[in-house]
Amino acid sequence: MSTVGGTQLGKPGTQVRLKAGAPPLPKGLTARSWMVSDAESGEVLAAHNAHWRLPPASTLKMLFADTLLPKFRKDQTHKVELSDLAGMGEGSSLVGVKEKYTYSVHDLWLGVFLRSGNDAVHVLSAMNGGKPQTVRDMQAHADELNARDTRVVSPDGYDEKGQVSSAYDLTLFARSGLRKADFREYASTARAKFPGEVKKDKKTKKAKREHFEIQNTNRLLTGDTDLDPYEGIAGVKNGSTTQAGATFTGVAERGDRVLLVTVMNPAKNEHNEVYRETAKLFDWGFKAADAVEPVGTLVAPGPDGVADAEADEKDGVVGGGKNSHQQANAAVPAGGDGAGGGGWTAAGIAGGSLALLAAAAYAVHRRWPLPGMVRRRSRP
Repeated sequence: MSTVGGTQLGKPGTQVRLKAGAPPLPKGLTARSWMVSDAESGEVLAAHNAHWRLPPASTLKMLFADTLLPKFRKDQTHKVELSDLAGMGEGSSLVGVKEKYTYSVHDLWLGVFLRSGNDAVHVLSAMNGGKPQTVRDMQAHADELNARDTRVVSPDGYDEKGQVSSAYDLTLFARSGLRKADFREYASTARAKFPGEVKKDKKTKKAKREHFEIQNTNRLLTGDTDLDPYEGIAGVKNGSTTQAGATFTGVAERGDRVLLVTVMNPAKNEHNEVYRETAKLFDWGFKAADAVEPVGTLVAPGPDGVADAEADEKDGVVGGGKNSHQQANAAVPAGGDGAGGGGWTAAGIAGGSLALLAAAAYAVHRRWPLPGMVRRRSRP
């Protein structure tokens, strides 16, 4: 495996450095790969096969959004042609984009983030010059972010031969995307209205475009019949395909701590299992953040990002934050069986959005303050 972010992250199995009195890792973790990290400092608190190259499913849409969001204005519109929707995989998740209808870029991004709509992805890709160009752009951005485990074949994350990513890389994509206000808005939107077909009003007999409600498929944000929304959750993206299984990257805040958790392909075949394992790791991370030594770091973009991280590791510092000196104790395995082999748009949800400081703060010790992050919770 790759050692980007630290040599310990290149080791197989569970990597964690518990201090005296630290809570043990949660039991019952069955994911093939997972990682818990501090979104601000970049410190990796614990990981399991962090650099395993696995099919990413729709979590790859985080890279798609991070790459293409700056290219189009939200109010820009596009009339969909049949060719825009060509090439979608069988059984693709769809938001309901129709040919011959016009959509705003804002509408299309809601379709990408809330419904994981491959149809919306393909339309935005067509606007970007087509699928091959979009794949090239995404791969170039992944390379810029030092996401060296990632190979992009399809922009929507649909299973394709050779398309892989890792828990480490998906976390990099989420962290980079969260620097963008639009990314934060869409990722934290619970419900929204999406344009439908044009029909005649029964009373006025005038043609009118209907809208229908869409709900975010991130169940830690919206909840489910067997799952409550997670306290402090603010995104990011889920996915599921035959080859990838269930995948998810989430960001959450409690107190002054902001964590990122990525979980890939739980072996336990239970409803919402990927969210349950994510919630367990969030709970552990918030309790253990000050009671562990980091096992690696989320590197900054560009060639200097890896070089700086390697220099820090050589000097005995991991993560770039205060008192994050690596100790010589061995990695501690997970306890027990835990090392498995309303109609609301973002503007209508209570609270604000992640408030990020200037990019210069990210360059200094790779610390990335997110002090203004406010929970986006569904209203009852």
